[in-house]
Amino acid sequence: MADQPWHELPASVATVLLPLLPDLSAEIIEAVGSVPAYSRPIEGEFGVGVRAGVEEALAHLVREIEAGGPVPRADVYRRLGRGEMRAGRSLESLLSAYRIGARVAWRRAAAAGEAAGLEPSTLYMLAEAIFAYIDVLSAESAEGYALEQTATAGAVELARRRLVRLLVREPAAESELVAIAAREAGWELPRTLAAVALDTGEGQAAPAALRLPMGCVADQIGELICVIVPDPDAPGRRAELERAVQAAEVHGALGTTVSWPDAARSFARARAALALGTGERPLIAARDRSGELLLNADPALAREFAADRLAALQGLSQGARTRMRETLAAWLAEQGRLQAVAQRLGIHPQTARYRLARLRELFGERLDDTEERFWLELALRVSD
Repeated sequence: MADQPWHELPASVATVLLPLLPDLSAEIIEAVGSVPAYSRPIEGEFGVGVRAGVEEALAHLVREIEAGGPVPRADVYRRLGRGEMRAGRSLESLLSAYRIGARVAWRRAAAAGEAAGLEPSTLYMLAEAIFAYIDVLSAESAEGYALEQTATAGAVELARRRLVRLLVREPAAESELVAIAAREAGWELPRTLAAVALDTGEGQAAPAALRLPMGCVADQIGELICVIVPDPDAPGRRAELERAVQAAEVHGALGTTVSWPDAARSFARARAALALGTGERPLIAARDRSGELLLNADPALAREFAADRLAALQGLSQGARTRMRETLAAWLAEQGRLQAVAQRLGIHPQTARYRLARLRELFGERLDDTEERFWLELALRVSD
């Protein structure tokens, strides 16, 4: 049997079917109401689409039988598939309607064919032709449905990427503009969120390729991927993010938890934390490195501060300056305990005693001032 068996039917079959079309169309439309998705009045735009689909299918089938070959027709069935997707109905509902219509058409066609004296072999071929023709229409509608799904998914993805850019924009976008963008993206603005900055390297994972936790939205911001994570402090949320980052073989940093109008601040913290280096973990949290972030907030000021506080060491040679810095750091950490300082530095206690005496010469009474000791330790940290 040919792929389009209706082309093999004798033209006399078209003569038998043609008078049936008006009543057959009405009967099929009524039968389609038995499909739950279409159990409503066939009226308005919906009714126009259904009637056009049924009438075009029947009329075109008869024309092709009469011609014994292809006859041009409108692209109705892909449009029907697209329309079902836009209406939020399943494709199966439309295909069920097609199958019901085919059964009704076959019953009426068989009765008319017998009455007209068509040969049984012709009736068998007509049955095959009707159901094969419906298969073609079903395939076209499925294609239209899939095309609309792809277009919708693409539109939503673009809307979500735009939303990410609006959330982290500086200066901040107007709240009303963000709310509209969130609605277009189908994304509910959360009470709290955090931004993740991901460094994927050149030519690596794009936002869509990352297996992000449910509800996250992402976009490329400069050289980094920015991921907006709703409710970041929920149980298991950070573990989910770590697994996603590790699976993608990228490095990332989690910004601080903020309300959504402050998303830009969270992303800024994530970027700054990422610049510190992630070490062995694929994802670090800005909250865990807040002290370092504070010290690095103004690098130029930090350098000036360290140079001022440690100016007493500047007159020493490079080697002596390094030894004195190490000794001062150990002394501050061990709260002045000589034996502990010597052990930490791996030197003889007498050597430690000599170095500490030298520090006394350099810093004097500042070593006895609690506040001064704090600033000295801070200066050592920011100048590392």
